Amino acid sequence: MNNFNALLRQIPKVDLIFDLLPKTITIQMDQEQVKMIVDEELQQLRHKILKGTLESVDESGLIINITRRIEAQLSPNLKRVINATGIVLHTNLGRAVFSKRTMKHLYNTMTHYNTLEYNLNLGTRGSRYDHVEKLLCKLTGGEAALVVNNNAAAVMLVLNTLAMQKEVVLSRGELVEIGGSFRIPEVMKASGCKLVEVGATNKTHLRDYENAITTDTALLLKVHTSNYQIMGFTSDVSRKELALLAQETKIPFYEDLGSGAMVDFSLYGLKREPLISECLSEGVDLLSFSGDKLLGASQSGIIVGKKLFIDKLKQNQLLRAFRIDKLSLAVLEDTLIQYLNQETATSHIPTLSMLSATSETVLQKVTYFIKKNQTMLEKIGLRYTIEEMQSQVGGGAMPLEQMTSYGLCLRGDRQLNLIQNKLRHLQIPIICKIDEDALLFDFRTLFEDDYESLANGLEMVLRGDENE
Repeated sequence: MNNFNALLRQIPKVDLIFDLLPKTITIQMDQEQVKMIVDEELQQLRHKILKGTLESVDESGLIINITRRIEAQLSPNLKRVINATGIVLHTNLGRAVFSKRTMKHLYNTMTHYNTLEYNLNLGTRGSRYDHVEKLLCKLTGGEAALVVNNNAAAVMLVLNTLAMQKEVVLSRGELVEIGGSFRIPEVMKASGCKLVEVGATNKTHLRDYENAITTDTALLLKVHTSNYQIMGFTSDVSRKELALLAQETKIPFYEDLGSGAMVDFSLYGLKREPLISECLSEGVDLLSFSGDKLLGASQSGIIVGKKLFIDKLKQNQLLRAFRIDKLSLAVLEDTLIQYLNQETATSHIPTLSMLSATSETVLQKVTYFIKKNQTMLEKIGLRYTIEEMQSQVGGGAMPLEQMTSYGLCLRGDRQLNLIQNKLRHLQIPIICKIDEDALLFDFRTLFEDDYESLANGLEMVLRGDENE
């Protein structure tokens, strides 16, 4: 007991701890918040003493722990990372990266009042949807357009508006599940419509749709299977066939495109995704897709098509719950403006730039990095090489497509999982892959302003790990 008491007396007073904490850190937080952290650390210290697991009180260690906890609370969890995975639309890492031009526009718009719902011509209240509707119509050929906060909301809004308590016909081969275990049948159920499945998983014919149509049918639905492919003994019904059937039966034809493409990615060696403009020209009445996938903009659900149906969507009370916020809207508008010149859009919009980059371009990037940091790389205790890698599109788009890429490969007799973990815990985390006993850093998804942080992070982790 005497030993416990002696240790307890060694615990510094709260006032002394406050004096020892860095003022540059504590000034950023209310003193009550700092005191809570100090009290929690002291409580843990007393608990260890009474359990007999602590032999001495380390005052400097205590100050370091408290300082780190304060810094952790002041540091946002949503932070910049270096994506060295080669996955362009990495869902876990924020999907589409915005261009510097767009961020400049966002800063200028959001650090001041703006015209979110103000009509400058009339001097009266305006609509937030007007900012992008004409742009979307011009780029896609649609009669009208509407934007909500994501594509799942777009799907629900369309189904709820046009098919509430009525039947929607959909092929069994298109009953997709998107990220986070959200499934089309469940979304349809939540929207208040009744799913009528037709055909088989691998084969659906036009007659299957024709036989399913009743007086209660409100919508023909097609879902683009962008996140998987069924191969082999398969067949489906084309857009043009469904459009003709919709015209004959006077039933609206709606397609959930998932990852909408404005450019022909086959020009860059990737699979050709259906272009939004082509889908509409083939007779689709309404089409929805995500803004933060192949489009390369902010999270949003974009609906384009015939004005008759868009006008109905605008009257649905759910639109208020699904509406897009001003930050996403500003990013989307500026990205769409860049699409007015597709040649420059490919180089200026980061998603398009990364997807269209040739393997030779990526090789030049990693070669430049190694040449600039050769001295550091020779001192980290791992063998380094430039090796061919396979990048992916990501974001549930083109799941089977791979792009030949190049990157930095590190090998050696070290615990790679431990190194990978330490790289993730840097001030600017580095996210890389491990494959065949090597750390892989794919340069397709690296930006030039990542290079210095990557070099510093590698040196800090690898040279520190070597000395442990």
